[in-house]
Amino acid sequence: QVQFVESGGGLAQPGGPLRLSCTASGFPFSSYDMSWYRQAPGEEREAVAGITTGSTTIPTDSVMGRFTISRDNAKNTVNLQMNSLKPEDAASYYCNARHPLMPAETYWGQGTQVAVSS
Repeated sequence: QVQFVESGGGLAQPGGPLRLSCTASGFPFSSYDMSWYRQAPGEEREAVAGITTGSTTIPTDSVMGRFTISRDNAKNTVNLQMNSLKPEDAASYYCNARHPLMPAETYWGQGTQVAVSS
């Protein structure tokens, strides 16, 4: 059974940091590309950053230079270090796993809330 435990969400001040973690189980973690997505109220879910099985990182333009994605295959964990947070970064953040050769093999975490406010 595929499970995700997402943690690290909460309230951050503008310009401040926050670190999200997602620990997965129930599938061969190291064989899956991992990503973080986010969805703000009334908005579509969007990709934030991805990391391949080979640990190549793929940030999106909106977070480049501010967010860093990393993975620890020994711990089945993917992290998202978020720096210089902006109010527009507030959203629910979701962990995603996708097999690089079988895209239909995709799993989602339950989401963790990030709020950015002074």
